This record gives sequence, structure tokens and C-alpha cells, in this order.
Amino acid sequence: MHTKMASPLEMALLALLGLLWGMPYALTKIALATIPPITLVTARVALAAAVLWIVVLFMGCKIPAGRGFVRGLFVQGCLGCAIPYGLIAIAQKSVDSALAAILNSPTPIFVFLISLAWTRHEPLTAGRIFGVTAGLGGVVLIAGASALLGLGEAAAGQTAIIAATISSAVGAIYSRRFDAVAPQVTAAGALTCAAVVLAPLCVFVEAPLQTAPSPAAIAALLANAVLATALGFVVYFRLIRTIGSMGAASVSYLKPAAGVLIGCTLLGETLTWTAGVGLIAILTGVAAISPKSGRMQPTSRGVAEKSAQEATHVASGGASIEKPKRTFIR
Repeated sequence: MHTKMASPLEMALLALLGLLWGMPYALTKIALATIPPITLVTARVALAAAVLWIVVLFMGCKIPAGRGFVRGLFVQGCLGCAIPYGLIAIAQKSVDSALAAILNSPTPIFVFLISLAWTRHEPLTAGRIFGVTAGLGGVVLIAGASALLGLGEAAAGQTAIIAATISSAVGAIYSRRFDAVAPQVTAAGALTCAAVVLAPLCVFVEAPLQTAPSPAAIAALLANAVLATALGFVVYFRLIRTIGSMGAASVSYLKPAAGVLIGCTLLGETLTWTAGVGLIAILTGVAAISPKSGRMQPTSRGVAEKSAQEATHVASGGASIEKPKRTFIR
């Protein structure tokens, strides 16, 4: 094993990943103007899965067989893709993209809390208690403001995004069962299963063949599927193997900031003081509960493969927790 300091290229790729994973909120908002939410999510996961299967075949990744593996992918696809993507898309009919990015950012905090209750392997230190309190306090500040102001539809949408974030966290923990599987295969398989689950719902609820998407909506959908989802995973897998899972997990701090910046500049959204303070509180909480790591990262093949699924999820989170097994969070 040897260590290597992150190169300028890897730092640039990390910044690119933060941008790619901060894009979906604004792109979803644009596409929702003429594409129904479930139809949009179904198309997104199907297109992204197709691109990732090409990557899997090109890299020659081993694809496990067996009903148990497929059943696991369906569960992962629902928890990590179908439910969170669907809830966020529905919520963004009434919630700005910048606010959606903020409310979806505390995934690592929920992963920690669920792991603490589920496995009891996580040490509960004073720093982590502070992190959980700060992060959840930020969420309550943002969502509670809408509830107190009587913004019914907006409050319901924000609650849906919080539920999506919790689903992503559960999916991240469940994904540890795929330890021996190449992360590209897990991502492609989960996205495929999500598309299979969503397609009937899309057909019966929204009649997608009767929609007339605008050119802007189609462009946003393609960018969301190919760039934000498929390319985002490819970049993430590269970073896992070069700077390690802890280094790649720092995208947790870049993603919500990118989402807010894109929403405010591209869509002209405004950020309220409660949302700004809430974002700072959430990022502070994520930093407090995350494992501490320096700039030096293990880069041997064995360590890279062992950590390849830590801190990623096929959805929309991005941080890791201290566990001997791997976690797939996005």
C-alpha cells in the first residue's frame, strides 16, 4: 500500500462531481415545466442505466447471477432511486431547486442515525451529537419556517424531500449487501430496477405518450440522465480509486452549494435567510459526523476496491461513515 496526495486533476474532478451532482435540482425544475414528475424520473433512470450498462460492458465487470442478487437490486432501486427521485421530482412542483438541494443534503446525517439505531456500531461522541443536532436543526429551521407561515403546498413538498433523503439513507445502508459487486454493476442494476418499477406507475398515472415536452425540457432530461447521473458515477468511481472514499466523500459539501448556486443564477431563485442559515447548519453537522481524514489517501488496488462502494448512493447524498463494510450513497 502507498499513499498519494490528491493531484490538481483529482481536485478538478472532485469539483466537477460537485457540479454534476448539484445539477439535478435545477434540471428537474426546468423539465417539470412540460414533463410530469414520474415520467421524468422514469426516463432519467432508464437513460442513465443504459449509459452505465455500456460502461459495465466496456470495463468487463463481472455481473453476478441469481434471484437473490436481482431481488436485492430491486430493493436498492426502490430505496435509492425510485422513491427519492420520485418524491423530489413531485416536491419540486412547489419547491425551488436551491431549497431542494439544501433539504436533500443531510443524507450522511440520516445514514449515521439509522446506523446507530440499526447496528449500534457507530461511536456516539460529543462531536457527533453536536453534528446531528446542528444538521437536524438546520432541516427543522427550513421546513419549520414554511409550516409556521402556513405555506401548505410548499411545506408538503419540503416534507417529501426530507422523506426522500431518509429513503436514500436507508438505501445507502442496505447497499452494503453488494460488497463483492463492482459499484458500476450495482448502480446500473439498481437504476434498471427503478425504471422497471416506475414504468407501470408512469403509464397508468401520467399517460406519458400524451405529453408534449419542450426542447428545453428534453435537454434538461438528457443532461440529468447522461451528465448528472451516469457521468457523475463514472467520475465518482475514478475518484474512489485515486483519492479514496474519504476524499471522494467531500463532495457532500460541494453538492448542495452547487445546487444553490445553479438555482439562484440559472433560474433566478432567491435564498431566504432561513435557508442560508439552515444550509450552514446542515454542512456543519455533516462535517462533524464524518470520519476525519487527511489529504493523504490510500491508493493501492486492494484498498480502492474495498472502499469502492463507500459513501455513494444511486440517488441524490454523498458521504461515508465509519463502517468496515461498504456503503453506496449518492
